[in-house]
Amino acid sequence: MRKKLNSIKLDNYKPLRELVFETLRKAIISGDLKSGERLMEVQLAEELGVSRTPVREAIRKLELEGLVVMVPRKGAYVAGVSLKDVAEVFEIRASLEGLAANLAAERITEDEIEHLERLLVQIKSCVDEGNIKGLIEKDEEFHDTLYKAARNGKLVQIINNLREQIHRFRVASLANPNRVKELFEEHKRIVEALADRDSDLARKLTQEHIENVENNIMLALRKELED
Repeated sequence: MRKKLNSIKLDNYKPLRELVFETLRKAIISGDLKSGERLMEVQLAEELGVSRTPVREAIRKLELEGLVVMVPRKGAYVAGVSLKDVAEVFEIRASLEGLAANLAAERITEDEIEHLERLLVQIKSCVDEGNIKGLIEKDEEFHDTLYKAARNGKLVQIINNLREQIHRFRVASLANPNRVKELFEEHKRIVEALADRDSDLARKLTQEHIENVENNIMLALRKELED
């Protein structure tokens, strides 16, 4: 049985329906609400300490995002993710993140390069300690810094939306110790290309990195389907 969701704090300035939506969205992306799990309005409303109305509105909005599917006469369920879905997401991500790295190599500041270099040290520590949770956090901060350096808000928005769709598989993809070491080396080479202002190389290395992430997530998904 899954862990109950925490009650929503009502001292936030955001509308209640937005808080409920964000809470449920985060629970799906993090895996607290798992693929195929039925979303019961009454149960979720009780856990979150709200009425059914904002829960119903949030579920409809999540359906529009593709995170929830409505089954006639059965109700709402957390959407599953197929191998095809993952492949399509990464096909787009590889191109877009390659573009982000290409732009970042031209626009990144010295402070941002220094920040990426500090993150490399922290990522290496997480690798050495086997700290997967810390590694995922630092990896996300690394990519966020890279996106910011591209100086293109619309591009960042699209990439983040795609990235969140497969976030729940990140832990499984890093189960291989060899992959964890490779990830550090890939990040290191990307930073070197950015520091050298080599746009073409930064694009190439970033696309290869995203393709390697895809391969490991696909392996983890196939193993999950076989088990």
